Amino acid sequence: MKSYRCRVCSSPLYFENSICVACGAGLGYSREEREIVPVGLDGRYVDSSGLIWHVCRNLNLSGCTWLAPLEGGQCFSCSLTRTRPNDADVAGVSNFPVAERAKRHLIAELDDLGFPVVGKDAAIGGDPAGGLCFDLLSSTDRSVTIGHEDGVITIDLAESDPAYRERLRGELDEPYRTMLGHFRHEVGHYYQWRLVEVAGDPERIARARELFGDETVDYQDAIDRHYSHGAPAGWERSYLTTYATMHPYEDFAETWAHFLHICDTIQTATEYGLTAVAGIDAFSHFRDLVTGVWVPMSIALNMINRSMGKDDLYPFVIPAPVLDKLEFVASLRGDGRA
Repeated sequence: MKSYRCRVCSSPLYFENSICVACGAGLGYSREEREIVPVGLDGRYVDSSGLIWHVCRNLNLSGCTWLAPLEGGQCFSCSLTRTRPNDADVAGVSNFPVAERAKRHLIAELDDLGFPVVGKDAAIGGDPAGGLCFDLLSSTDRSVTIGHEDGVITIDLAESDPAYRERLRGELDEPYRTMLGHFRHEVGHYYQWRLVEVAGDPERIARARELFGDETVDYQDAIDRHYSHGAPAGWERSYLTTYATMHPYEDFAETWAHFLHICDTIQTATEYGLTAVAGIDAFSHFRDLVTGVWVPMSIALNMINRSMGKDDLYPFVIPAPVLDKLEFVASLRGDGRA
């Protein structure tokens, strides 16, 4: 996250602010400028080129602070949501804003890192076959499986409830489980599909298989084996999590999610003066950033959390083989083939 300031009074802002608490100015997030900008009483913002932007119609529904190109319309982030709970689903609607907030955070980070984000709606310039969209489903009256298929990411809105999410985390013996983490993991499946498989670069595919394994092995067999027998002995020497051991697709998605965890946290620390490193591009190799900056930083953050009686912020150990996997994911930056 960047360190944002109000353009009217220079007070610090959070990414989610719709109003400056210091001066009362209305605010909106401009994806084009990657900045929080002042919005007039009429809900409009005029950019430097003279284009008029409007407050997203979902401000009161999901807390969306992004700007939309049309009056009464919705922003780019909201347009990626293909399905949401109906208004009569009280639990689903109450959980909806948490998921949308995580999605906006994800898209802003992908934009910052240079990964193309293209929707499926052809009417607004999307790619129906290769674009990305989200089904944010409520498990109030049906079972919902979090996952990705052909650019459609499905999220269970029940995961917005901390009590529900913590119960599952305990049952599955996971060290970490958040809504943002779900979005980061599932979008990893999407980018592997677009930037590795569909792109069709033989060298890239061969390298991915060398690092993560053969993704063509039967996925259902892998699931059955994983939940019947668990992770193989010594998994911690080559993987970040036990879930990553299940199938090469999951290893890639877990690695991708941690790549985003690391990038976002380091960039935030840089913005707020907690490190002298000039962002994630300070090193020519991502593995050097991990070993030289992230590992000592994450240990310090863990100790700070322990000082407050909290669980570790980053409860993971990064073994040497995972550095190669992280380096591969980092090498996909700037590839416009998604």
